[in-house]
Amino acid sequence: MGEHSDSDEPFFERVQAVVAQIPAGRVTTYGDIAAHLGRRGAARIVGWALKDAVGSGLPCHRVVNRDGVLTGKQHFETPHVMEERLRSEGVTFVGDDQVDLDAHRWRPDAAEPNTQDDDNSP
Repeated sequence: MGEHSDSDEPFFERVQAVVAQIPAGRVTTYGDIAAHLGRRGAARIVGWALKDAVGSGLPCHRVVNRDGVLTGKQHFETPHVMEERLRSEGVTFVGDDQVDLDAHRWRPDAAEPNTQDDDNSP
């Protein structure tokens, strides 16, 4: 167990598309992403998708567990990189390896779709 199947690949791509939308200075949870994609209870699979994407340029450091804990930190270059990146974006912490979710939580369902250019052309 712990492996993912090829059938998860389209889901992984959808996870990565959501993660790409998380604004700097905000965080979301594995569960928020899973629920947004219609797979409530699939937080662990979201984690697998992000493990595969660390180092790809996606802001994977902005995804935390349901308590705001940096459970994915071991997948970065060093265990401190995730926290350093979040702090550099202005994210505050309430404990060791725990972000202030009340202050910084971003929910994908509340996000405005970014499908149009901002040039206001007809």
